[in-house]
Amino acid sequence: MVRARAPLRLSFGGGGTDISPYADTRGGCVLNATISRYVYATLVPKSERSIGFRSFDYGTVVYFTEEEHFVFNGQMDLVKGVLKRFELDKLRSDGFDLFVHTDAPPGSGLGSSSTFTVALIGLFRELLGLPITPGGIAGLAYDIERNDVGIKGGRQDQYAAACGGFNFMEFHGEQVIVTPLRLSDFVINELEYNLLLCSMGSRESQPIIGSQMESMKNKDAEPLAAMDKVKEIAIEMKKALLLGDLDRFGDMLHEGWLQKQKMAPGITTPHIDELYSEARKAGAVGGKITGAGGGGHMMLYCPFNKRHIVRERLTAMDARVIDFRFDASGMQTWRVYK
Repeated sequence: MVRARAPLRLSFGGGGTDISPYADTRGGCVLNATISRYVYATLVPKSERSIGFRSFDYGTVVYFTEEEHFVFNGQMDLVKGVLKRFELDKLRSDGFDLFVHTDAPPGSGLGSSSTFTVALIGLFRELLGLPITPGGIAGLAYDIERNDVGIKGGRQDQYAAACGGFNFMEFHGEQVIVTPLRLSDFVINELEYNLLLCSMGSRESQPIIGSQMESMKNKDAEPLAAMDKVKEIAIEMKKALLLGDLDRFGDMLHEGWLQKQKMAPGITTPHIDELYSEARKAGAVGGKITGAGGGGHMMLYCPFNKRHIVRERLTAMDARVIDFRFDASGMQTWRVYK
């Protein structure tokens, strides 16, 4: 058997500037980090001439037995896209079964769809012994999602899942520069302790991303100005982390969230506004919705002596707090012999 594990990510600043056409024309940058929430994928070889796919989370079971089954039709398209890229849709004499489990569903705002794609690519890199770098895996995942399957989105999720750790990413058209941040244990431990992550259920990101892309194409002044500001804030947040100034980091989270709401309709909702307002009243310095917005997960930076109060307030409002740690490893694969 072959197994892969790829981490989900938290985006601290700059999210949305990694999406075309903004990234192509003005250049984008994102600050993010991977966490101890994962997508797991397992490949089990078999002699039967078919490819099976099973999701433990949704109870989905699909079998591909003919080449015609690999047409993109909105059903398991990411799986089909990866299989077609490795020419595994040709259904040779032997087949295999794929099993997938994720710690966060699609729509979580933690990059789960792209992390899923990266994990599947990792399986076949290990199975076939291919010399693909983490950057190569991320680029291939992006190409499959955006160009083959037609899912709208940016570039940060694929590179976060493949590379892991704290990264400052710059996007200039097709060029992606990933700079790992060498943070002290003090900064990582304090950030881990003072951040709260709470789940608010899944949301549909495609309309928000589509609206943002239209604003860029139309050169709408307010969304473009907001994206420029969000990019500047991401740079300041990177400096704050490198200097260990976490109070400044928390302030920048708040400023970034105020700007992000101007980038497209639907990024915030009355429920999100209420949760965020109550969290700030309880002592949170700043925070944001992870991912495109509209729901998913809310991340909040709190002073250590206010964190428990913020947590109690959010729990009373039916927001589920998620425990996590930061993960520096990126996508990993290994073989299991039985």
